Amino acid sequence: MTFSPAELTTSLAKGLLSFPLTFFDGSGAFNEAGYRAHVASQGSAGAAGLFAAGGTGEFFSLTLDEYRRVVRAAADEVPAHVPLLAGVGYGTKMAVEFAKAAEANGADGLLVLPPYLIKSEQDGLRQHLATICRSVDIGVIAYNRDNAILTPETLARLAEECPNLIGLKDGVGDIELLTGLRAEMGDHLIFIGGMPTAEVHATAAAAIGMTTYSSAIYNFAPELALSFYNALHAGRSSEIDGLIRSFFLPYLAIRNRRAGYAVSIVKAGARLAGIDCGPVRLPLLDLTADEESRLMALMRSCGMPVAEMA
Repeated sequence: MTFSPAELTTSLAKGLLSFPLTFFDGSGAFNEAGYRAHVASQGSAGAAGLFAAGGTGEFFSLTLDEYRRVVRAAADEVPAHVPLLAGVGYGTKMAVEFAKAAEANGADGLLVLPPYLIKSEQDGLRQHLATICRSVDIGVIAYNRDNAILTPETLARLAEECPNLIGLKDGVGDIELLTGLRAEMGDHLIFIGGMPTAEVHATAAAAIGMTTYSSAIYNFAPELALSFYNALHAGRSSEIDGLIRSFFLPYLAIRNRRAGYAVSIVKAGARLAGIDCGPVRLPLLDLTADEESRLMALMRSCGMPVAEMA
């Protein structure tokens, strides 16, 4: 199934979103067979949408050729009822190359990650995003994060100029800014929670109208991720509090030990769960043996299946 921008918006609002890990082998090459199996599993586990080669999927470490293979593999394996989006980024011309490659290889939409390195004025960000939107026919989501934080006025103008801009993913967590963005746009765009380990921000985000978010732990604990999402939308606050205390806060204590661990800890969790996703690529670092042992103990304490360590 191919999703129009309008259909994509409706589908993404229906449930939890996930960013599949990109698999690498021992030599650091893309492990396509393993990745295909993972995407198929992730798609059938209950997610409302998958994002290939996003932040958790280490977009920043992929060549354009690898990126084409990653998106094509994901498009081949994702169930027909689940939309597939792909991350794009870097400077405007490079982002357009990635955007066109994503569309040509079966993506239903794009997530625009912040431009590489530099800070720019609001009008520069607007033109950057507009150029990407106009380069494709599929839906586009802007990622508010780091050096690409849009004001309500900029987002409104961009949405007016680009009918295929369907949403904003937030990686900032600024409630004042989000309130202003929501007030400006109303229901014209879908707002997606995109903070690292989004579950700990989900209750506050839901209160200002963010109906969904992306879960990194869905990669290795889809049942827990979906349980939390369902408890949130059913208003089961005691269940939410219990999961936050028993799993998410101890998980954050490991994740926050080093920069870049928001990706590394997910790959470690997947490996511990018996998913052969391989290591992270430089400049990221994998968890230390002690940190991985702590994560294994946490997963076991929460009843998650853990494979025997080599």
